[in-house]
Amino acid sequence: MTAVTDQDHTDHTDRTDHAEAAVSGDAGGAPVQGDALDAVQAEGAEGAEGAEGAEGVGDEEEVEEVEAEGSVDAGVQGVEGGLASTRAMRAGEGGPNARVADDSSGRGDLSGRTDASGAWDDGLIARRVNEGTGGEPVAVVEARGTGAPVAAPLAYDGALRSRLDALRELVGLSRTRLDSRTLAEAGRVLDEAAARRRLSGQHTVVAIAGATGSGKSQLFNALAGVTISETGVRRPTTAAPIACSWSDGSASLIERLGIPPRLRRRPLQNAETEAQLRGLVLVDLPDHDSAAVQHREQVDRVLALVDAVIWVVDPEKYADAVLHERYLRPMAGHAEVMFVVLNQTDRLPGEATEQVLDDLRRLLDEDGIALGEYGEPGATVLALSALTGDGVGELREALGQFVAERGAPARRISADVDAAAWGLRPVYATGRRAGLSEEARDEFAVRLADAVGATAAGEAAERAWLRNANRACGTPWLRLWRWYQDRLEPVTGRLPLRAPADEEATARQRVEQAVRTVADRASTGLPAPWAQAVREAAVRGSQGLPEALDELAARAGLPPGRPPRPGWWPVAVLAQASMTLLQVVGGLWLVGQIVGFMAPNLGVPVLLMVAGIIGGPLVEWSCRIAARGPARRYGMEAERRLREAAAGCGRARVLDPVAAELLRYREVREQYGRALGVEAGVR
Repeated sequence: MTAVTDQDHTDHTDRTDHAEAAVSGDAGGAPVQGDALDAVQAEGAEGAEGAEGAEGVGDEEEVEEVEAEGSVDAGVQGVEGGLASTRAMRAGEGGPNARVADDSSGRGDLSGRTDASGAWDDGLIARRVNEGTGGEPVAVVEARGTGAPVAAPLAYDGALRSRLDALRELVGLSRTRLDSRTLAEAGRVLDEAAARRRLSGQHTVVAIAGATGSGKSQLFNALAGVTISETGVRRPTTAAPIACSWSDGSASLIERLGIPPRLRRRPLQNAETEAQLRGLVLVDLPDHDSAAVQHREQVDRVLALVDAVIWVVDPEKYADAVLHERYLRPMAGHAEVMFVVLNQTDRLPGEATEQVLDDLRRLLDEDGIALGEYGEPGATVLALSALTGDGVGELREALGQFVAERGAPARRISADVDAAAWGLRPVYATGRRAGLSEEARDEFAVRLADAVGATAAGEAAERAWLRNANRACGTPWLRLWRWYQDRLEPVTGRLPLRAPADEEATARQRVEQAVRTVADRASTGLPAPWAQAVREAAVRGSQGLPEALDELAARAGLPPGRPPRPGWWPVAVLAQASMTLLQVVGGLWLVGQIVGFMAPNLGVPVLLMVAGIIGGPLVEWSCRIAARGPARRYGMEAERRLREAAAGCGRARVLDPVAAELLRYREVREQYGRALGVEAGVR
């Protein structure tokens, strides 16, 4: 039976002259006699609108309508040889299994010419098939007009859209923290998801992949019902992807795969098969283990774009390490859009097919591929023989149900998102709790306070308050004596314990140590890129921090002037003045008695002097006891102000930038959880 196939309607229009030339070969210049010439002249006289080929009936032949635009002369010249060959076919020449081939006169040469208008045929492949095969059907390509409906674009469900949005947000938030190579796969998945969504949602693109000699091209032809892909003992046989579409509207999908028009085919015209596989676009790939590098590159490129894949293995190479390690294992998450077919079962005797099939299932399970058995989602595993046709019907039925569900494109994109997200897990999740605890914040503030000497400043403030109290409440004689002692004390032996330069260096070291400590604690549990970002933020904030703390210490230290005095100080000063006055009055009284100016009476002046001498130190001691509480509070207040100032400076310069990085990481981690499909996020 002569199989008549068709290009995609959306690809080629108004090319009837070239298509007819592809059917008839190079017969345009051969003489046409008899009924054929009359038919050509009759068709050319119908008008300048073009030439129409009438339908003819053979035993099992089917010729579709041919349309061509142009003048009558151009129509006659363009279809002259084609109509002669077509009428010969209609007349049943060669029997029901007649094929398009070279006739004895050489007029039917299928040379596969491509003219300037882009018309194409399968000349090289068909010629090789004609030469190497007997009566196998040959794919004949015929152009058709532009009336094909436009397929509706693909629509993703809400969950998949949410995951894609989360992955897009994740990539956007991470561009400044991760290198482009780390995000390359996620970006590719987003681009391909957007590109696939704009294309047909009524078609499913399925690739047939396999090793050299596995029989994938033979299976491709068996599914199409016509010889489309070249088969033979020469290796590799398939040099470029070939596409076969069971319905119209798939041109944009095939163009996305980079398959040129000359490698696009239509299957055998069969109503039952077309209804069963409507919407299927089948792609025959080169061998994935081909010796030609460009063949393997084409396989990898197309596999990343198709909606599903049929892996064809044979009894000899089904356990090939290249297949499992390079393809099946990395694509384990794509099990729901995967078929694994054990071909060439006709070579296995007895129960060997089931044994090999069981071993194949074991290997797939070791690869992590879920098997779609007992109603569970997963890969479909079948055994068949493309040569004898045994099991091909079962595969066709499974493919028909798979395509009819219209869910393969979305499942493929979902699996791609899973793979991209799991590939990014090391840079987003470590399984440990991350963040900066309150304890770490408080410890950082304490270290900064120690660096600026907050405790020493508080003690100094306390001592200053007590000195001020001694000046106000001490006896004049004692203050005079202390002043005299200070004047007599030599300068030697009063060297400072530490030089100012040493104190500054020590303070700077303390600040640096505090920053390193808080950065290490904040980055603990973070993935390496985000831990590095946290440390860098802390280091940037620490620049100029010691100088800023010194300025704060100067502003927030002791206030200028004397420390404030409590309300009881005037009473203490008055009491101390009274004691001094008693001493003076008693002394003058005694002197007056000695010189005879006053009557002798030692009791009263001595009592006054003793009261003043004892009362003065007693008042001073009481004031010191009373001043301890206010002095302590004054020192603690000074220390608190300095600690708060140091903590505020450290928070603004170091903790806030670190917290911003941690917040960004938490946002990224939440988006990563959404991209994985985990609502609660991940650690």
